[in-house]
Amino acid sequence: MSFFPETIIVSGPTATGKTALAVKLAQIFDGEIVSVDSRQLFRHMDIGSGKDLEEYADVPYHLIDIAEPGEVFDLYNYVKLALEAVKDIAARGRLPILCGGSTMYLDALLRGYDLTGAAPDFELRRQLDELPLDELNSKLDELSPPDLADFKDRCNPLRVRRAIENTLATGSANCKQSSGGLLENSLILGVYYPRSEVHHRVAERLDKRLANGMIEEVQALREVYSVPDEVLERYGLEYRYISLYLQGKLEYAAMRDQLLFAIRKFVKRQDIWFRKMERENVCIHWLLRGNADAACDLVKKFLAHESLPEPAIKLSEIFYGPRSN
Repeated sequence: MSFFPETIIVSGPTATGKTALAVKLAQIFDGEIVSVDSRQLFRHMDIGSGKDLEEYADVPYHLIDIAEPGEVFDLYNYVKLALEAVKDIAARGRLPILCGGSTMYLDALLRGYDLTGAAPDFELRRQLDELPLDELNSKLDELSPPDLADFKDRCNPLRVRRAIENTLATGSANCKQSSGGLLENSLILGVYYPRSEVHHRVAERLDKRLANGMIEEVQALREVYSVPDEVLERYGLEYRYISLYLQGKLEYAAMRDQLLFAIRKFVKRQDIWFRKMERENVCIHWLLRGNADAACDLVKKFLAHESLPEPAIKLSEIFYGPRSN
């Protein structure tokens, strides 16, 4: 028996409706939601981080709006608070439901990380964010830390970037995992759309957010809450590109197009990470277009300790081809 209680995880690429599915499950199974999103932690970052708080209705949520923008909030603090929230929810007789697509945060909860290493270097991270996975791996090879042979996460850009950061600061990649997972007693549900549909949803959502105040949100972060541009840039994607637009470094059309391209690249990185999970025998039940009825059936079986079917969809069996960026 796992130390931690039965937990439902709803994850998947951005713009696939994870929150809506998690809320529906919480309403049916008397649950509470724990956000697995590195930016929803921060107040005043609502539209760009996709909090969509109106979707929660009467469902309690955790780890949203708990820090000020610019406040240092690292992976260690997140894991500590997330696990405390899971135990608290279960202790009150309710079902913990984790929801989000921040892959490193979810990976740390599922498998357990050795959360030691160098302090964050945000300027370095900004530079590394621009590099594709093959260049990140080449850079790590050039640095050649003594424990490079122990580094097994070559397909995870977040982990490769962290290994580079640690190597430059300490001389050691220092990215080993701890011996066991933390949320071992979990049912993982993934919301799946064909990539062409995800790309369409990403574009549609981006234009809606731009029209509904996302630029004004970033402007307020700069002018009302005095968040420096370099801090906004390290939050990535929406905050980075809109900050560049507000600084006059990008025209509106170029900002929108570059941001759309960056989000689609992010979707591809998420896809790579989920494929890696499957290769490591992590069972993810992918639900075509977030099928709520199929999700409910799986949750009922899981909570009744019945045998679960094999996943109907496996990313490892889907090939998009070389022009699918």
